[in-house]
Amino acid sequence: MYYVIYIDVDKQWRWTLYAANNRKIANAGEGYHNKADCRHAIALVATSGQALVHER
Repeated sequence: MYYVIYIDVDKQWRWTLYAANNRKIANAGEGYHNKADCRHAIALVATSGQALVHER
């Protein structure tokens, strides 16, 4: 898996997570004004592997 960060058409930073087969599996739900905030969001997602899963 790998993340790609990029600037969108509104000039905000976003990220997309790709699986090993190059398919998109997650993306930023919002744009970030600076690259550091975007990278911080990736770090939060990357460390959430032990988060609980709730079913609705």
